[in-house]
Amino acid sequence: MKIRYTAMTAAALAVTVASCGSRDSVSQLTDYVDPTIGSGAHGHVFVGASVPYGMVQLGPTSITQAWDWTSGYHESDSTVIGFSHTHLSGTGVGDLFDITLMPVTGEVTYARGNHGDPESGMWSYADRSKEVAKAGYYAVPLTRYGILAEMTATNRVGFHRYTFPATDSAAIVIDLQNGGCWDNATDTEMMPMSDRMIAGHRFSTGWSDDQKVYFAAEFSEPFDEFTLHGFENRFGRVSFAPMKEGAQVTVRVGISPTSVEAAIANMRVETDGKNFDRVAAEADSIWNRELARVTVESDDTTELRKFYTAMYHVMILPATFNDYGAAPAYTILSLWDTYRTHLPLLSIIDRERSAEIVNSMIDLYEKEGHLPVWHLWGCENYCMVGNPGIIPVADAVVKRTPGVDAARAMKAMLATANDTTRGLGERRRLGYTPVEAINEALSYDMEYAIADAAIANAAKATGDTATAAEFTGRSHSWRHYFDASTGFVRGRDRAGKWREPFDPNFVDHRNNDYTEGNAWQYTWLVPHDVDGLVEKFGSREITIERLDSLFTADSSLRGNVSPDITGLIGQYVHGNEPSHHIIYLYSMLGRPDKAAELSNRVITTLYDDSRTGLSGNEDCGQMSAWLVMSALGFYQIEPAGARYWFGRPHFRQASVKVPGGTFTIVRRGDGMKPEKVTLNGRELDRNYITHDEIMAGGELVFVMEP
Repeated sequence: MKIRYTAMTAAALAVTVASCGSRDSVSQLTDYVDPTIGSGAHGHVFVGASVPYGMVQLGPTSITQAWDWTSGYHESDSTVIGFSHTHLSGTGVGDLFDITLMPVTGEVTYARGNHGDPESGMWSYADRSKEVAKAGYYAVPLTRYGILAEMTATNRVGFHRYTFPATDSAAIVIDLQNGGCWDNATDTEMMPMSDRMIAGHRFSTGWSDDQKVYFAAEFSEPFDEFTLHGFENRFGRVSFAPMKEGAQVTVRVGISPTSVEAAIANMRVETDGKNFDRVAAEADSIWNRELARVTVESDDTTELRKFYTAMYHVMILPATFNDYGAAPAYTILSLWDTYRTHLPLLSIIDRERSAEIVNSMIDLYEKEGHLPVWHLWGCENYCMVGNPGIIPVADAVVKRTPGVDAARAMKAMLATANDTTRGLGERRRLGYTPVEAINEALSYDMEYAIADAAIANAAKATGDTATAAEFTGRSHSWRHYFDASTGFVRGRDRAGKWREPFDPNFVDHRNNDYTEGNAWQYTWLVPHDVDGLVEKFGSREITIERLDSLFTADSSLRGNVSPDITGLIGQYVHGNEPSHHIIYLYSMLGRPDKAAELSNRVITTLYDDSRTGLSGNEDCGQMSAWLVMSALGFYQIEPAGARYWFGRPHFRQASVKVPGGTFTIVRRGDGMKPEKVTLNGRELDRNYITHDEIMAGGELVFVMEP
């Protein structure tokens, strides 16, 4: 198919390449952000341009489709098939990479291609030695074509700028065929709306089984010709008049989950009247404003880079999922990961956003009949175990988050908990989930128990004592799995018999009773019932000894080992979420000194500012959120508990903007043992601070002994 327009002479653009570096580094927190931290090893982070919680994550997509490329980018692979507008960050499954643009010169093969043969596709190597990755801005030269690719973004618009060499065959190809990893296009369309605009849609199936993305791409220059190519005409070549050396073309691409008309409207309202440099500057300003929700003091720029890059990663997802002016909605809800630290952190640093996310989840319940488990671009994929959507909703009720209706929230939680699918029916009948009911039955049940405890806490907060009692009882289901003879939790069948054989170091990835782990980690997955765990072990002293053994145990693993089991200290696994609360159990057990020492060890040895600076998948902000909250000196262990248990502040001073003004955390001394902790000058006789105390503002001082 070929559509021609009368050639129009391109107006010369006198726009210089945005360096995004002419800022006062003292006052700009974005100077401490390096989006490539975690782009190596198994970090799986998104690298590209976005604004906080934006619908658009615009960045490069590589040829490779494999586990370490679920974000489209890995430090080991500099191939680029184009620049896509949607990406995941830190997940263990790949999807999205929608609406991909690739600037080219000359004739090309319209396909993804394969390594080692440039003629097999449009792909080019990126010159990583000249790559620039900043908050809200990304740039890289494409060596095959001699083109500098730059990009920035608003919430719903990707803004591209391409600087071409002298050529009579300049073009930008819109690729609707290629997504990422497990994604496959099912229906695509694109057509010219004028001699400057192409619009259409990409529908696909994958991890999100019915994804719909609509787009409108407007070019700064009129194009000479628009032609369709490749499999089912899924590649659209936008060709331009001959260009002089250094000529630039900018492209604004609005996207929408609902319609082309909405995509055009999103583009108009967010970027009309703005050039590339202004949008890039505004993106930087937005990031600085959001990062400033927490300020820390340090002379160590490495630690500042670690911290503010973690803050940046916290704010990439969840993603906006509404058109401009519509009611707030969010997607990419990796709740099994993020209920633990990421969403509790947002309840402190951004209550308005926290309420919007929770209300978006309740909206999904009212539409689909249950709270989300793992929601991705309008589709529930039920990835991971338990009922993780219950926990942040309950947390909002307990914390009385403004804007969240407690009655509406309770209705959503109870309906979700009283479902009978995913092993819940047998769990209600037997009091626990037998191994015959569902794969990974023990992990499902222990996560269900955490959600039940969250409902119980929410019910208490609303004065519903009967519901609180019922769900407290349900939350003890994990006790059926505790085997006193081994001191570990183990799977049981319908007759109550233990799963045999048993080896606490054995792992069988996604194929036995434990999800991405073994008995060592899951024995401690009872943040809601530590008293029950102490009772099972026999005493607090024995429990502490057993907890000590987790961190000193042989780190060897046997079986089909999950790639998620990384960042080990003994059998503690910091690279995966079920371990994230464990260090702080020491504070609940009366040994905050041990929590302080271990949290410091993790911060200083399992996070750094290199491309391999994360010890596991970023998991949509959870890995970074652990660093942020732990660096403040506390951690929320209990589901919907509204208490933050003490560790050790990583910085000599940190300040958080809260409704009551400023909440400041001060560390006096460099030791690992807390001599005393004071709140507003009053010494605390407990190892935690409450959510209300933080929200009120004030000063929390840790005096640390050597």
